[in-house]
Amino acid sequence: DQHEAARLAEPLQALCSAHDVAFIVNDDVALAKRLGADGVHLGQDDGDPREARRILGPEVQIGVTCHASRHMAMEAGEAGADYVAFGAFYPTTTKTVEHHAEPEILEWWQGMFELPCVAIGGITVDNAPVLIEAGADFLAVSGGVWAHPEGPGAAVRAFSALLEDQTAG
Repeated sequence: DQHEAARLAEPLQALCSAHDVAFIVNDDVALAKRLGADGVHLGQDDGDPREARRILGPEVQIGVTCHASRHMAMEAGEAGADYVAFGAFYPTTTKTVEHHAEPEILEWWQGMFELPCVAIGGITVDNAPVLIEAGADFLAVSGGVWAHPEGPGAAVRAFSALLEDQTAG
């Protein structure tokens, strides 16, 4: 129910805003519109990026899941996506993995396009460096934060350090 989703999202959105972090809604253009979210992430069955742009406007970030498909990623870019997401790179407990991506797709994407790419799927502090080195601009992480043995705060600090090391080098 969208009312319940909005009620649950509002404190998270306020927390993101207080820390200058983008609030991206997953899979739901209508909810992103209702909340005035900073962006929406679309799976392959969640709508067209062009339609999302028409509904949400030019300032909202729109990302698209492209699994392990170069073709889907190029189509998403042509449709006006602000970023593309590839994965799952590793086994994950968040979703059933139907599409397995290899780090080489990140290298290919970075060599061909300027549009940022996101790596998703089973990412941990231990396996993230391979994806960062391959060209992931961003990491979409769930279990790697919440299931970290030293807690979520330690995980976020560790991921931040990995990304800072890569951008400094």
